Amino acid sequence: MGIKERHERDRETVRRAILDAARDLFVSEGYHNVSIRKIAERIEYSPAAIYGYFPSKDDIFFALAEEGFRLLCDHGGACAPALDPLERVRAVFWRLYEFSREHPQYFALMFVDRSVPRISREYERFAFAGEMRQRIVHEIQACIDAGVLPAALNPAVAMRTLTVGLVGVAVLSLSERLAPCENADHLAADVLDVTLSGLRAGIGWRTTSAECPVLDARPNTQAS
Repeated sequence: MGIKERHERDRETVRRAILDAARDLFVSEGYHNVSIRKIAERIEYSPAAIYGYFPSKDDIFFALAEEGFRLLCDHGGACAPALDPLERVRAVFWRLYEFSREHPQYFALMFVDRSVPRISREYERFAFAGEMRQRIVHEIQACIDAGVLPAALNPAVAMRTLTVGLVGVAVLSLSERLAPCENADHLAADVLDVTLSGLRAGIGWRTTSAECPVLDARPNTQAS
């Protein structure tokens, strides 16, 4: 291994240590309560050394959020072409719940913590996440086109409704708000089934398309 390769490897090792320490601290102590100095102390580096990798604490969060979205998006293609349209939609949202179980710290930062920076500040960096959301809308539209879901259904409204249900179960589970007798996986599956059944039944919607616009615009929330 040459000097350049060794230097790059060492930099990546330190960068990884910074991100891991920051992720743990952000989740355990809250984003607002964590400073660059505190992250530096966790990995026994100087604050100046941290700034050599990330210009600010916000940049550390954005790096973590990008990792989280890629972990969510790059999971072997949840929308298998062999599945029928409704099962593809089911697989997409079950993947969101699985992500909360597999990567609870990333999930907490991306979907729960209200104090983190908004990803709209780094739109170009997160364009792939917007594309993922647009693909989900297209999958729901495919269900509408196939007659599986009502023609009057707004796909963006449907996506938001399904997301809220699965995120809600994930938050209850991660915050240990479920009773000892409750099985989080079973509850998540029931919520998904009931929500899809409601969508198929064509219930009257209170949420309007203006409240859930088609997701080709720049995101204006932390992660959703």
